[in-house]
Amino acid sequence: MKAPFAIFSRPVYWKDILEQMDYAGAGSFLIVFLVSLFIGMALSLQISAELSALGLKMYTGKIVGVSIIREIGPVAIALSFAGRVGSGMASELGSMVLGHQVDILKVFGVDPVKKLVTPRVISAIVMLPVLTIIGDAVSLIGGYFIAVFVSHQSSPFYWSQIREILDFENVFSGVVKPFIFGYLIATISCYLGLSTTGGARGLRKTTTLSVVLSTIFIIITDFVLTKILLLLMGMSV
Repeated sequence: MKAPFAIFSRPVYWKDILEQMDYAGAGSFLIVFLVSLFIGMALSLQISAELSALGLKMYTGKIVGVSIIREIGPVAIALSFAGRVGSGMASELGSMVLGHQVDILKVFGVDPVKKLVTPRVISAIVMLPVLTIIGDAVSLIGGYFIAVFVSHQSSPFYWSQIREILDFENVFSGVVKPFIFGYLIATISCYLGLSTTGGARGLRKTTTLSVVLSTIFIIITDFVLTKILLLLMGMSV
């Protein structure tokens, strides 16, 4: 799709890009914060309980950290992003199609892809990685509170394990995924939004389908990327 590359040609709709970044980023902060916090707490509680039976409770921080940074954080936040931002994109563009606003743009010689799609794709590619980094940090803090104040583990040892797993392989794996997830969510949602037909019922179908397809593609893409990254890093599976 040409949307991300359209920013390099004139005109550049900076106001629309910033508006979409505010909607996708700042507007999603609260849900990302809450989802990440309780995922970290639940994961730490469950892993700590399982490891206690094996006498390995002190390794809770390492397992929680790797799980969140490499897999759970990027996927969970991407799914939350698809549910809030992706559905909003599809619904908004679908309403514009049904209200003939897209046709009006064409009449005035404005490229609908550059005006409507590019800002949304750029905002998703930029803001989802930012939200993922914030969400991962919040999850690790949530895991810390459970590990230290509920499971009575050592606070310095927990953070020493977190620092240990913050190597290039884990961080790269956790950071590269949100860029691709953001692109998939935005392109799927915008494509379906601009393809809306059938009035209110069609708009409902478009919004629902955008979330469903985004979810499916996020899960499948996560598996493919995990496999590729493990192969590139020389880790056998």
